[in-house]
Amino acid sequence: MRPTVRNALLAACTTALLSAGPAQAACDKMEKVTAVWLPIMQTTAYYVALEEKLFEKACIQIESVKLESPNQIIDALVGERADFGPPGAAAGITMLAESKFPGKLKVFGLQGGGIKVDRINDGLIVKPESTIKSFADLKGKSLGHVPGIQWRTISRHMIRSAGLDPDKDVRLQELAVAMQVPAVVGGTVDATLSLEPVGSVAVASGKAKRAMTNPVASVIADPFYSGASVMTTKFLKERPAVARKVVEAIDAATDLVNADFAKYKAAIPKYTPIKADQLALLAQPYLRGFKDLDETDLKSYQALVDIFHAEGVLPARIDVREKLLTKADLGS
Repeated sequence: MRPTVRNALLAACTTALLSAGPAQAACDKMEKVTAVWLPIMQTTAYYVALEEKLFEKACIQIESVKLESPNQIIDALVGERADFGPPGAAAGITMLAESKFPGKLKVFGLQGGGIKVDRINDGLIVKPESTIKSFADLKGKSLGHVPGIQWRTISRHMIRSAGLDPDKDVRLQELAVAMQVPAVVGGTVDATLSLEPVGSVAVASGKAKRAMTNPVASVIADPFYSGASVMTTKFLKERPAVARKVVEAIDAATDLVNADFAKYKAAIPKYTPIKADQLALLAQPYLRGFKDLDETDLKSYQALVDIFHAEGVLPARIDVREKLLTKADLGS
């Protein structure tokens, strides 16, 4: 081959490598990592990480497994069928799993909402003409909630905090998210304790209203976190460098979402049942990455976990600080 031709080919190859990006060009191999996630808006940082190829740039090949319930997420992690659950895994159920299988999981982020931070996480949803204004007005009535032990426990505590007996005064009913507003409109239940974006979409439709906005934050902790980012200790111990890259990718995506939710929420319809024409209705979630977790966050998470103990779901109190990922865990 003539030198000029060879040089031209070398130049072309170099240009191709550079155009692929420095992170991709530096990958000796792609590390396979399995993520299990819920198709909800609280998982937005994960969607953005996928869309922006943040995992690929970190030499990580994500096996992305969509599941349909919080229990399935935690079961997959405890059973070591997955390496991590990105934002949106159930914060309370994570600690229930830790009480049964100590040392299996580490939390590395929180998601929710709050009154002071002006981020909606949940609402007490009723008919437009309903006279229900608070949980105290639910005596003799029915309340729907997200299926599973986490939101049943929270609902029971909210009822008890309003001076009512959750076993005698209110009928609790598990309702899939898609059935909550139809159940209120149709009279199957008198109210629901619903996560966003149920409230925003329902209010915009005119079929329902919020009797209360962020009621859980007003009673348990402000801000209130119902979601968490979780990884297995097996993944952390066996591949700490890869685990660190996962945390960094989720943190980077969290920063992007927090800085410009209006832009990045466009990814949500691709991964959730939320439709593109509903995007304008969505309330921005309060997302906390690993690097930003502070004392307020830890106290808020502890308050939720303490409710599980107070309601008799957790046999003993758990200190959430012992279950949080640390910089030392990541070797940094």
